[in-house]
Amino acid sequence: MATIEPTDEHGRWRPKHPVIDLLALAGVVAAILAGYAPFKVIVAGLVAWLILRIGVLMLGGMARPIPEPPPVGELRKVKITYRCEICGTEVRMTVAPDQDPEAPRHCQDDMVMMTPIDDL
Repeated sequence: MATIEPTDEHGRWRPKHPVIDLLALAGVVAAILAGYAPFKVIVAGLVAWLILRIGVLMLGGMARPIPEPPPVGELRKVKITYRCEICGTEVRMTVAPDQDPEAPRHCQDDMVMMTPIDDL
């Protein structure tokens, strides 16, 4: 999935998260003015910027809207029973996007189809 670089009204590049950039830069400048070693401060500022940037990207990924459901005509009625080999839980699937759907997962493993193949 390609990303589009953010630009302003004049077509110039602009940072995607300027607040994070300004926070990291302000922290670096304040630490250097306080008398800390410049190399260590710059490295710490870059690490802080990277951690903040990754955190914002992760939160943005969770904030995406749920995709629209498929059109009603695309779902097919099925009658398939699955069983978890680990704990014995059984599940009956009644609607699926295709006639031979992927097996659901339970206990971190794929469930086993119990419905005879002739009944599909």
